[in-house]
Amino acid sequence: MLNKSLIEDVLNAALSTGGAFAEVFIEDRLNTSIGMVGGKVEKAISGRDYGVGIRIYDGIKSVYAYTNDSSKENLIRVAKETATAVKDCEKDIHINLMRNHINNIHNIIIPPNDVQNLDKVDLMRRAYCAAKNYDEVISQVRVRYLDYEQNVLIANSEGLFVEDKRVRTRTSIEAVASANGEMQSGYFGPGAHMGFEFYEKINIEEYAKEAARIAKTMVFAKPCPSGKMAVVIDNGFGGVIFHEACGHGLEATSVAKKTSVFTGKLGEKIASEVVTAIDDGTIPNAWGSQNIDDEGTPMRKNVLIENGILKGYLVDKLNGIKMGMPSTGSGRRQSYKYAPTSRMTNTYIAPGKESLEEIIVNTENGLYAKYMGGGSVNTATGDFNFTVSEGYLIKNGKIDIPVRGATLIGKGPEILKKIDMVGNNLDYGQGMCGSISGSIPTNVGQPAIRVQGITVGGRKEER
Repeated sequence: MLNKSLIEDVLNAALSTGGAFAEVFIEDRLNTSIGMVGGKVEKAISGRDYGVGIRIYDGIKSVYAYTNDSSKENLIRVAKETATAVKDCEKDIHINLMRNHINNIHNIIIPPNDVQNLDKVDLMRRAYCAAKNYDEVISQVRVRYLDYEQNVLIANSEGLFVEDKRVRTRTSIEAVASANGEMQSGYFGPGAHMGFEFYEKINIEEYAKEAARIAKTMVFAKPCPSGKMAVVIDNGFGGVIFHEACGHGLEATSVAKKTSVFTGKLGEKIASEVVTAIDDGTIPNAWGSQNIDDEGTPMRKNVLIENGILKGYLVDKLNGIKMGMPSTGSGRRQSYKYAPTSRMTNTYIAPGKESLEEIIVNTENGLYAKYMGGGSVNTATGDFNFTVSEGYLIKNGKIDIPVRGATLIGKGPEILKKIDMVGNNLDYGQGMCGSISGSIPTNVGQPAIRVQGITVGGRKEER
């Protein structure tokens, strides 16, 4: 990392033409990624990424530049060239950085860099064997292991000078089942803001078997019928539907531009009374957590929706200026190559009172989405579509036959109002979220929920 006096010089250069705010983001990151196909290591990559990002803004005008050359001469040059894009009004400034101390809530016991790659490959083989040997219909298994240690230093012209270390570990397992000319897959990707001790807390073989079970179940499933029906979405990664269909619309990235369907609706009822939604970056060792965001602001628990009422947005510093709101600790970026913007961390629907069994019993007919897949959303309209990776029909209040090929289609604001039952089995799933500041780790979560009258895409019933 760079010393304080050099960073002060860079910030002074960045504001030399009259900018109102300057920030330096320094990243030193060690990465490991190993891919296994068919029980054999296909690729193994370890590397280091290092660089410096410089951001300057005046009012709502912002300029960002980055470099991997951290010599004093280059950093001063980049800062001055970037500054010319903001204003052309020389002034004398002096910045005095004061070190900020943060409370580390993410205890790392076994740093991944202290673990031999052979031990990581052994973990992957255990997952591979558990999935491949689950059933003879499992034709292929892919396993991917990744870990990284990201050390950051963030300083700005307001005097901030803070450092943080982020360590994340994840293994993903995809099992493919083949039968009767059909192929279906099952997937699990557990991860955490933890070191290699994560694998002492979970059973990787059980995750692998579950991926294989999903694949086997779906390869023998019948096509899902289409139409409007009640849908019960189970816990964990089922929260991806809120993340995509509603969460992105609550980020200041779109709210400040007034391109979100939720712009200007603070204090209004936007969801059913049973819905409370939260983004909490302070959950210890959670996949989407950090001690501070990528602007140096301490992360916090943000209540977005409370009993159906819109209570807040996710706000970064620059968009906060546009909106007249303070940062909520939501400024995030993939790396030094990206300027930060408002992003989610660990976003979830808070638990309710009903059990999953009670929700199913009270649903006469519909679809039970046990596991959700990927999807997409238009934040300006709220339109979304999501795949169901494991689904079942509900008939007469009971889970019936498995069905495949189901897609949930709708508008986020409408779906929020149609959630009429919320379970008590909150759980989380891990994923990577892409936006204008790159791909970042996020947790999605929810208990089981029931949505009345959602459109399900599938195959029309033959008559």
